[in-house]
Amino acid sequence: MWDDGADRSLGLPHYASAGAAGADLRANLADRGVVHLEPGARALVPTGLRMAVPEGYEVQVRPRSGLALKHGIALPNSPGTIDSDYRGPVGVIVLNAGSDPFEIRHGDRIAQMVVAPVVRADFAVAEALEGTARGDGGFGSTGRR
Repeated sequence: MWDDGADRSLGLPHYASAGAAGADLRANLADRGVVHLEPGARALVPTGLRMAVPEGYEVQVRPRSGLALKHGIALPNSPGTIDSDYRGPVGVIVLNAGSDPFEIRHGDRIAQMVVAPVVRADFAVAEALEGTARGDGGFGSTGRR
């Protein structure tokens, strides 16, 4: 579904290649044209979309690797999750982690979305945990290789 005032000519999310796991999301800035991001700044960029994700699934919003490499553009809550019971406007939180100002223009591909199944767990308190070869070794405990 389109959000009020959205530019529908941008089309729906689109897979850029036959093997793409993520469909591109575009900035829908029909009302303002451009978002200016200074280094270190972040903004909520509208996509113009609302969606009904089937129960048992989520949509994960992920960064685009080219924007990250070339401009330092990241999604600070990556992957963001759109739950199956959310019906509001879809926006993407974009962060300029680069050293130069960056402009997001109307129609720019800003993120990608992946539809994924959700497994829900039943949580319980355990009196003891089964041992493993790794044990309680934490960050970096398995070495560099």
